[in-house]
Amino acid sequence: MKTRIYIFLMMLLSAGAAFGQPAHQPKTQKQSGNEPLGIGPHASWDTTIADMGDVKFRSETVVEFTLTNSGNEPLLITYAQAACGCTNLQYSEAPILPGRATKLKVTYDGTGNGPFMKTITVQTNASGGRTVLQVKGNVVK
Repeated sequence: MKTRIYIFLMMLLSAGAAFGQPAHQPKTQKQSGNEPLGIGPHASWDTTIADMGDVKFRSETVVEFTLTNSGNEPLLITYAQAACGCTNLQYSEAPILPGRATKLKVTYDGTGNGPFMKTITVQTNASGGRTVLQVKGNVVK
C-alpha cells in the first residue's frame, strides 16, 4: 500500500513539474554596455562620474556629460536637477533623435573648502530612465 501511495505521489509531482512550466521560453534580447534595446528611446551616457580635480575657491568650473540616444525613437530629458544651488545645469529640451547626442553642461561654483561630491538627477522617457550623475573634486583656497 505504501508503495502505491509513493508511486502515485511521484507521478503527481512529475505531472505538476511538467505542466507548471511554459511550453516555450520567450526570446529576450540581451543588452551589454550601450547597445540599443531595439524598441523605444535608449539613454546611453559617456560617463556618470566626472572628476574636476582641484577647483579654485569661488571659481566656476565646467564639465560636460554626453547623452546619446541609442534607441529607435526620440529621447526626451523630462527632468534634470542638481542636488544643491552651487551646481548649475544647461541642456537642450529638444528631442534627441535616434543615433544623435546632446550635452548636459554642469557648472560648479567652487564654494566650500576641500573635497566635494555633487549629484545631478536626470530623468528621460527611456525605460529605466532615471540616472544620477556625480561631479567630484577638491576645492582649494
